[in-house]
Amino acid sequence: MYTGFARIYDQLMRDVDYDVWAKRLQEMLLSRGVQKGARVAECACGTGSLTLRLNRMGYRMTGLDLSGHMLELAMDKCRNAGQMIPFIRQDMRALTLPRKADAVLATCDGVNYLLTEEDLRKFLLAAHSQMKAGGTLIFDVSSPYKLRTLLGNTTLTRAEEDFAYIWHNKLDEKKQQVHLDLMLFTREQGQEHFTRTTETQTQRIWDRKTLTRVLEECGYENIAFTGRFRQSAPHSRDDRWMVCADRK
Repeated sequence: MYTGFARIYDQLMRDVDYDVWAKRLQEMLLSRGVQKGARVAECACGTGSLTLRLNRMGYRMTGLDLSGHMLELAMDKCRNAGQMIPFIRQDMRALTLPRKADAVLATCDGVNYLLTEEDLRKFLLAAHSQMKAGGTLIFDVSSPYKLRTLLGNTTLTRAEEDFAYIWHNKLDEKKQQVHLDLMLFTREQGQEHFTRTTETQTQRIWDRKTLTRVLEECGYENIAFTGRFRQSAPHSRDDRWMVCADRK
């Protein structure tokens, strides 16, 4: 996952307002007492768009991702911005940090790619072990409404001057999963032809009851769910939940 796709990831995500996202994460961190200067590890950091912004806000960031291709882009992005951020290739289910963190983040659907309760439990326990006592865990998930209704069993298309995609989705209700097949066509600057890239992914549909239960079983408390970039609780049509919990 995320090999040749990595180089066009930012292009595909260019409509995402990372500034708003980073500001909301900062609000959540501050609400749990995680101040500027704290050590924060971001799992599933991708190309580092949020990592870079949070580092600029004064957090001592470490970015982690399973894809080496993504991390290469993240390192280039941060060097070009004059930021010194360590990036580590690592599976979030086996999170290991040089120093214990004040907070651990898992952003941009990272938890949706944990397909079983066992995978979720491994990540939560690993994060718990790598945080200081009283540390804070924050992650987001694409909501059941988004995965079932907005994506499940749909075909999405988009065409612009320099890229286009055809995105087929298939809902597997029995496994509580959505299979995503993406075909992208991109054109490099100054080129006439398009390059085709394919990507296949699977995301898990997580419900609040299961997430809460497993968080509690893994040693977390003060668990709170909020809607997309809001301080209020999720409503039925939110496409994203943000989850915050404290390490006991």
